[in-house]
Amino acid sequence: MIITSKPGFTLLELLVALSLLVIIAAAVYGSYFTVIRGRDSATAGMESLRETAATLAQLRREISSALYRSGDKRLSFVVEDRDQFGKPASNLTFTTLGMTRSGDSPSSDLREVSYRPREKEGRLLLARSEKELFFKIEPQQYPQMEELEGFLVECDDNGKWVRSWDTTLNGKLPDGVRITLTVKEGEKTLSYRAFIRPRLRQ
Repeated sequence: MIITSKPGFTLLELLVALSLLVIIAAAVYGSYFTVIRGRDSATAGMESLRETAATLAQLRREISSALYRSGDKRLSFVVEDRDQFGKPASNLTFTTLGMTRSGDSPSSDLREVSYRPREKEGRLLLARSEKELFFKIEPQQYPQMEELEGFLVECDDNGKWVRSWDTTLNGKLPDGVRITLTVKEGEKTLSYRAFIRPRLRQ
């Protein structure tokens, strides 16, 4: 009588196969999460760029329509040179023309707009507020940018760039305004700049 052994795998073969399976699974797992992290980083960078571009575009529109008339105390353009955590954090307040609001509440096309960096949980955010010039309505304030490394406003005073301006003292709007927004994108710190010339100088 001949006894034959049943076909199968030895314990050594099973251990080798299991080891190979673990190595392949670890490689696939690592690659998957590397791709996910790269996608999230790219999405965050695109959102930061979109937010920065939108803020500069809004500042361009509003400062282009900044209004000042000598002798009219309701109209102003004020830049205060400030810093927070060693980062530029200019305060900007000015009068500008805008669209009237629809609805039952009174509204005019002249309003005072302010941009001020604020500290929140050890980080900077850029807050924007606006109020009607002729009506006593509570100013609306909201965060314009959530993540900020710096907000610098410079004014052109006859070819010289200065970091402070007050129409009460200067008696006019600046010849030009240079806005520099500094943001963090991943490990890099990048600055975006816009040059704006007020059109309604008097």
